[in-house]
Amino acid sequence: MRGISMDQSLAIILKTFERAEEMQAHALAAIVLDAGGRVKAFLKQDGASLMRFEIARGKAFAALALHRSSRMVLQKSREKPPFMDTLRELADGPIFLEAGGQLIRDEHGEIIGAIGVTGDVNEVDDLCAIEGIRRAGLMCDDDFDAARQKQLNIKNGPPIRDPR
Repeated sequence: MRGISMDQSLAIILKTFERAEEMQAHALAAIVLDAGGRVKAFLKQDGASLMRFEIARGKAFAALALHRSSRMVLQKSREKPPFMDTLRELADGPIFLEAGGQLIRDEHGEIIGAIGVTGDVNEVDDLCAIEGIRRAGLMCDDDFDAARQKQLNIKNGPPIRDPR
């Protein structure tokens, strides 16, 4: 397994913030965790509110815990509350049930980390995270065709749209 580097982690976060500025998003915070769920990098924009580290970490950790975006983890929690309650008790990290957490994949589809973004509405958090991953030269779940998604066991929902 290849690990995500510090330089890649910082690039993803900075590119996420670059996209947020283009979208005129509220102040964001973003964290990148390695594939083992440990913090690789965290940055918080000026004006981002308190607790953003904990929220961002919980979103990214949730994505890693179930190998799907935190948006899809939230959906699973709605479908199977007892499963998620048990998972949260067993987890060695926080699981925050909100969108904004995306898996980071290499060109082969291997998960090398996850990003958690918080500070705006969930859709904007997700859109910025996805674009940050792509602009840093890595891939997210949506970047694979249907056949490859099936092979990688990627769980995708409907396309994410900016609600503003």
